[in-house]
Formats: sequence, C-alpha cells, structure tokens
Amino acid sequence: MAKIVFGAGTSHTPYLLAADETLVRFQETDSKNKHRDKEGRPVTYGELLEKADPKLKDMVAPEHLVARQNVARHAVKKLRETVSSAKLDALIVLGDDQNESYREDCHPAFAIYFGETIKNDNKQHDTYSHLPEWYIKNRAAFFELEKPRDYPVHAKLGEHLIENLMDNGFDIAASKMLPKGEGEGHAIAYVHRHAMDSANPVPVVPVFLNTYYPPNQPRPGRCYQLGQALRKAVEAFPGNERVGIMASGGLSHFYVDEEFDRAILKALSNKDAEFLKNLPRNKLNSGSSEILNWVGIAGALEHLDLNWFEYVPGYRTPAGTGTGMSFATWA
Repeated sequence: MAKIVFGAGTSHTPYLLAADETLVRFQETDSKNKHRDKEGRPVTYGELLEKADPKLKDMVAPEHLVARQNVARHAVKKLRETVSSAKLDALIVLGDDQNESYREDCHPAFAIYFGETIKNDNKQHDTYSHLPEWYIKNRAAFFELEKPRDYPVHAKLGEHLIENLMDNGFDIAASKMLPKGEGEGHAIAYVHRHAMDSANPVPVVPVFLNTYYPPNQPRPGRCYQLGQALRKAVEAFPGNERVGIMASGGLSHFYVDEEFDRAILKALSNKDAEFLKNLPRNKLNSGSSEILNWVGIAGALEHLDLNWFEYVPGYRTPAGTGTGMSFATWA
C-alpha cells in the first residue's frame, strides 16, 4: 500500500524572498495595512506601535533584520534538501488560496486539484496589483521568472483522495483546471519554487483550505480530522508510493505572536491533538489563519515524529509586525 513517509511545514511569506536591501522597506506596507492584535481584535499600526516593547526598535535595525533572514534562508535550504532526499513519489500540499484560484463567487472550505499538471505563471494575480512596485518585484520570486511552466501533479492520487474522502464524510470540492489565464496560487507556487528541487519536481496534490475568508473557514478540529482522513486515504491507494505531506504558510502574521507560535510547535512535537483541535479561533485571523494548514498535517502525521524545526520571529517594524517564520520536518 501507499504510505505517508514524510511530513514538512514551511512559511511562505514574500518577506522570505526579499534581498537584504529590501527588508527595511516592509515597514512601508506594514504601516498602511490593517492589523489584528494577539487576541484577534482589529487595530491600527499606530496602536500597535504605541503599545510595542521599546526593544523592538533595536531588533529591527538593518543588521538584525539580515541576521534573522540568514537563519531563515538556511532553514529553507535545509528543508529543500530534505524534501529532495526523501525520495517521494508524491507530495500532498495543504495551503490556503487568497482569491487566486478561488474568488468570492465560490470559496470551498476544502478543495483538491487533480489535473495532470498545474501551471506556475510569471504573471502575478490581479489580487496584488494594488501593491507598490518594489513589493510586486519582490513577490515575483514566487513564480517562474521567464515563462510559465507546467509542474507535474499526481492526478491519480488526487482523484483517489477525492473519492475516498467523499466516502468517509468529507464533501470535497474537485478542481481539474485553473481559471483561464491564471497560474497556481502562492501557497503551491512557493513549494515548487523554493521548498523542493524545481529541476526535479515531485508530483504534487494541491489541497486547498479556506483559512482566510469567513463564513466557511474550516474549524481547527475539522482540519485535524481532514489530516487523519488523508492519511487513511493514502493508505488505501493501490501501489507502493512514498507520499509526503506539507503545510504551506504560517505561523503568526501579520503581527508576530512568539508565545502562540512556540505553543503550536510544542504541540506539534508532543502530538498534542487536543490542543491543536481546540485552538482559539480568535487567534486564527488573517495570515495567522494559515496555522490551520499545520493542524491539518498534524492529523496526517500522528505516526511520525517531528525531527527538526527552525523558528524565526520575523519582526520587521518597531510595532512588532511581521511573520513567525517556521520550518519543520517529520520522519
């Protein structure tokens, strides 16, 4: 039978793609964005700055931004090498979709893509066209730089997962193609371009969780159950495929919550299912909602141990905005 033999999680923030000289510029966008505090309450950048620890001002000096970024860059390199050495036949990727493949006309809570290939397009999605030119240029590293490329999908496994999950209590949206003229969303694009050897890509099965947009965001407990069901579905797939599963996104952002992030990582390490299934929903808004992708893979990886992780509190402004950048593997 097929089996999940490997797991991984990775942040996918555009900040990870930034050159040293660009890191300081994220304060320009952060200062204009809408934010939420650690309890999920809407706040302005000015309100966060007023209450921020004065130590943050020194922590976001350019030399410290670069030092933390180098730790994250090393972690990305290690993750990519580990994925390559796992000798996988397929990689299931759990990620959210931020009005890229799915729009307001229909946001499925769970969807699985099972086309033969999926396109990574160097044309960016219209969703981000309002952003500054330097940010658009930085974000381009999610995508092929010269021309679109079709990456392989393990379509037979994808179709099997849909069928099996439908038989076992999950009503899954099925997608065999992307919207006309569009490429894959950034959650999958980041994995192709940075979390695996893009010269020898592992066939993927994209699994989309609507973590971002109410009212049908899947709850933590349901995400964990999805992971458990995915593992059972893989084990029911004929053949001897070595399958991996990866969470793309997270942890806390766009306001860094180190305490919460470290509690998530501890629960993942300790296989604390009850903690993960009962995460407070008020702390899972905006970018922090991507933690649900990690909850999902935790359910799929109950039989494996977390054997490595790196956590980088990616503060980038004196107000404490940024991303809790995290990378992990299970074997």
